[in-house]
Amino acid sequence: MLGWLTKVNTLRITRILKVRTESPTVKTIMFKDKLCTNAVPGQFLMLWIPGVDEIPISISDLTRNGLVSVTVAKVGEATEALHRKEKDDLMGLRGPFGRGFTLKAEKTLIIGGGIGLAPLKFLARKLLEKGAKISFMMGAKTKTELIFQEEMDELLTKHGGKLLASTEDGTFGFKGLVTDLLVEVLSNEKFEAIYACGPEPMLTKAFEVAEKHSVPFEASLERVMRCAIGLCGSCVVGKYRVCKDGPVFNSEQLREVKGEFGRFKRDFSGKRILL
Repeated sequence: MLGWLTKVNTLRITRILKVRTESPTVKTIMFKDKLCTNAVPGQFLMLWIPGVDEIPISISDLTRNGLVSVTVAKVGEATEALHRKEKDDLMGLRGPFGRGFTLKAEKTLIIGGGIGLAPLKFLARKLLEKGAKISFMMGAKTKTELIFQEEMDELLTKHGGKLLASTEDGTFGFKGLVTDLLVEVLSNEKFEAIYACGPEPMLTKAFEVAEKHSVPFEASLERVMRCAIGLCGSCVVGKYRVCKDGPVFNSEQLREVKGEFGRFKRDFSGKRILL
């Protein structure tokens, strides 16, 4: 175990093979890395941009030929630097780290919002390979921010699943929050599992709805991460370290941290910030 951790925690340099624009503020960067071929949905990488910073980014896809994808929203200095990267540019990485989603061949609902859709794309592909029946629910403020919409619609239709979309301004699909759509769907249909990723207020609402209907729930949480191996404590939520014990947590674990989940996170100094 220690040998494997040493390997994944060693900084490697990789060459970018392709960059694809997903929306005005989101890009997908593709590359190859041998250690990432064993990654599971929900795990993340630490990407190093020389002279700028090192940041955690979820894996958004992994193809059979070993092509790894990370999908990045432009929200700060490091992500802006990643958005300037082009084919053949170099970047550093460590990982994959953390505990991913549980993969079961069940009737499943996946719900994501904004850039939280990134790891859920990878998850959906793996679940479909296992024969799961998926309803994929995606939400955004407006149509242009609905990433992967056409790709996921085609994939789900091919495998007998369905895509449900919502936008807050009503420019595509259901008008309103994706959690409002979740309430409507769960009042009429039963599922054996719910997987979620997105802004924490969305996750807390989705968790409440899942609990009301007694559906097992897993969510990927986002916190400040520095070391990615459980040493620095910057990502602590209750008794858990998000980088090592998560980033994916199940219903039982989320109940244990209900005093923090959806209420606050910590900044780079460790100070609590209300959500």
